[in-house]
Amino acid sequence: MKNLVFLISFSFFATTLIAENSDPLEKISIFGKVIDNETKLPLEYATIVVKSLEGEIVTGGITDNNGSFDILISRGTYNISVEFISFKTYTFRNKEITKTTDLGVISLEIDAQALDEVEIIAEKSTVEIRLDKKIYNVGKDMTVKGGTASDVLDNVPSVSVDVEGNVSLRGNENVRILVNGKPSGLVGLSGTDALRQLPADAIEKVEVITSPSARYDAEGTAGILNIILRKGKALGFNGTFTLSAGNPDNLGVSTNLNYRTKKVNFFTNLGYSYRNSPGNSFSKVTYFDDFGNTLNYRNEEIEYKRENKGLNTRFGLEYFLTDKSSLTGSVLYRKSNGDDLATNSITELGVTKNLLIASSRLESESEDDKTIEYNLNFTKDFNTSGHKLTLDLQYGKSNEDNFTYITDKDTFPSLIENAPERNITDESDTGFQFKGDYTLPLGETAQFELGFNIVMDKLNSDYLVEEFENNQYINNTNFSNTLEFEQNIYAFYSQYGKKINKFSYLLGLRSETTDRRINLIQTNEVYNKKFTELFPTVNLGLELNDTESFTLGYSRRLRRPRHWFLNPFESRTSETYVRKGNVNLDPTYTNSFDLGYLKRWEKLTFNSSIYFQHAINNIEFIQIDELRLVDNVETLVIVRSPVNLSQQDRYGFEFTANYNPFKWWKLTNSFNFFESITDGEYDNINYDIKNVSWFTRLDSRITLPGGIDWQTKAMYMAPSEGAQSKRKAIISVDLAFSKDILNEKGTLSLRVSDLLNSRKRKSTSYSPTTISEGEFQWRQRQIMLNFTYRLNQKKQRQRQGGNYNGGDEEMFKA
Repeated sequence: MKNLVFLISFSFFATTLIAENSDPLEKISIFGKVIDNETKLPLEYATIVVKSLEGEIVTGGITDNNGSFDILISRGTYNISVEFISFKTYTFRNKEITKTTDLGVISLEIDAQALDEVEIIAEKSTVEIRLDKKIYNVGKDMTVKGGTASDVLDNVPSVSVDVEGNVSLRGNENVRILVNGKPSGLVGLSGTDALRQLPADAIEKVEVITSPSARYDAEGTAGILNIILRKGKALGFNGTFTLSAGNPDNLGVSTNLNYRTKKVNFFTNLGYSYRNSPGNSFSKVTYFDDFGNTLNYRNEEIEYKRENKGLNTRFGLEYFLTDKSSLTGSVLYRKSNGDDLATNSITELGVTKNLLIASSRLESESEDDKTIEYNLNFTKDFNTSGHKLTLDLQYGKSNEDNFTYITDKDTFPSLIENAPERNITDESDTGFQFKGDYTLPLGETAQFELGFNIVMDKLNSDYLVEEFENNQYINNTNFSNTLEFEQNIYAFYSQYGKKINKFSYLLGLRSETTDRRINLIQTNEVYNKKFTELFPTVNLGLELNDTESFTLGYSRRLRRPRHWFLNPFESRTSETYVRKGNVNLDPTYTNSFDLGYLKRWEKLTFNSSIYFQHAINNIEFIQIDELRLVDNVETLVIVRSPVNLSQQDRYGFEFTANYNPFKWWKLTNSFNFFESITDGEYDNINYDIKNVSWFTRLDSRITLPGGIDWQTKAMYMAPSEGAQSKRKAIISVDLAFSKDILNEKGTLSLRVSDLLNSRKRKSTSYSPTTISEGEFQWRQRQIMLNFTYRLNQKKQRQRQGGNYNGGDEEMFKA
């Protein structure tokens, strides 16, 4: 209650913080909203062009997802036109602008004559640079055709995905992944596996938010990645169909359809895939005694054969209650079946590299995943532009059933087959979310927001380990366990934003109460924690002119440990290398600062940031050695576990540059350099480390003769260093070619992922008594052929964008 009172007091204080300052020499604002005359729906990416009376373009802009625009111009008289493909242009002729002007709601009418010969000339670029975020449009990237959400994210500026599927933002793995602005079952119980099963064709765009406002969850110390799924908006019936085939085996079919009338819009996307992803890894471990003398060596080589069948579908209905309100319901269903076979060949060598023991470990795993999620959204637009209320309700349930069969066999010095072992995992996760957001414009240049978010999550993980003895499987109570995990989050936020000529600010405060409960059934242990924290945010913006601007952002964020970080029971993937969680983990808290600079030239757009993050209670995995009996032989076992090890400072610089030297050639380069300084000690061992690393991505698109598009994408990840490990550099190259056929209704594309077959993690890990060198490759080089057919749609043509400043969202909008 005290937090709510504080929020309300803060909100009223913020509304009176700065009085309006009007300088007649500064530029003034024209704003309004563009809608479809028939459906009364907002038109996103409608173009506003401001011309002098002599016909020269002065400035312009495009509308946001609410159909709104806000453009700064000098006082004068202009011809202002509003354009959108297949709609008739609306023009304000000889419009005198002497003060801030509301052009009102502009209704565009369908141009029936243009519908049959539509050619979109204002196509969205692959990477849109906004003042508060970057937006990556998936549809224009040939290198992810037939791929998955992991492939999409690995092409997003500032984002990298390692060979195991872990997603990082600016080199930091603690990134919050949302779907359509909310946590989703699509991320699943095991996020990396779920992202590999979501087809790329179901994704419309990805938003990269590095300085989130108070509207967003405080989770994610690195920032937020918001995956936007496709939802058709065009009138009538239209859609796309895609077929994919590749080597190694990769077959898929997907479709995106929508049917829209004046009152309803039905949309759906459906995808089915079969994938075979062969991979491999090896590790070489050297063991030492307390004096640093070599004891022996252990080498493991693993071959992976992974088969997965996945079905993803989402369908929904948007019903327009009135011209200004709508109700949208959708259902998401995901099901996958995986069969993995890992063959581990093990050799143990003496000091002189003589063979002591040779053995093999065969792990056969089958996994069934299922997720169903229901979403309901109510949106109400009031008479004043920007005055809006949204309510969202979501309920979802995920199940993951895993059966693993393990057999061990000694092949030297004698042939001995050990008793088999089987592991059975049954996990179920139920989630509920209810959130509301209310936006109230205050005058022409300010707005106030208030909202809440309630998230309730309950997970049950039942892990059974059975060993074969006396012709039957017997429960190994040393490893079997059941974990009940429940986490409820109650959040409230308020924020106030205002524009004063070229300066804008957005001040926010968010309160989150976390109630975490853990119950270990076998040991009858209960661990409960409840805490309330405040998360202030500040976002400032300054437009120097139409092509140049600065932003400054501050936010306090946290990282809550996931349930697999908290589960104290051990994994059984390897007898000599085990992982386990830590039930006493606390959240990591981070203060983040971000200074951004945006500059546009005629053919070049440059967006850069300098950032700093200070984290306390930083979660790190530590590695300890234990002597255990393995097959009745005393063996040194490596155990990895997370702890709140340290505090960490991260410094970084990044930029994204879009350059169009010619109409037929487009270049995009992103670069990210970061340094982390970690200070920590655990069990009398110092873990202080300084790591400097960087990565860069270059994307080249060339239009060849004959209408063939050629895309090349290369990425380099520099070496990095952790508290107990070092990773070598990684380089990868993707190629893609595409050609329109069937009178531009179809597109045929060929892509090669990891052309050099070099996407491998090569690393070295250290502990007081071991050095481990390893290499891991999740997926070998992939060749894919894709065919896309468009139903009642025209191929979108590209055009060099104008030098407009209006393409960015208002600075005080999240």
